[in-house]
Amino acid sequence: MTGRVGPGLVGEIMVSVRGGVEAFYAHPQRPDEEIEPGVQVLIVDFQPPRTAYVERWSALG
Repeated sequence: MTGRVGPGLVGEIMVSVRGGVEAFYAHPQRPDEEIEPGVQVLIVDFQPPRTAYVERWSALG
């Protein structure tokens, strides 16, 4: 996350794509969730051209 995501806010994520990095708009998957910059997220849905729906990433292990 490079921009805060939350209710009524559009954040930003940087995604590795085709050997480079591209910015995408980010919305929380759950409408009431807030995610601060620097948190790793999982993209759970994508709407072209550049909108992603995300949730916090929790690595197992």
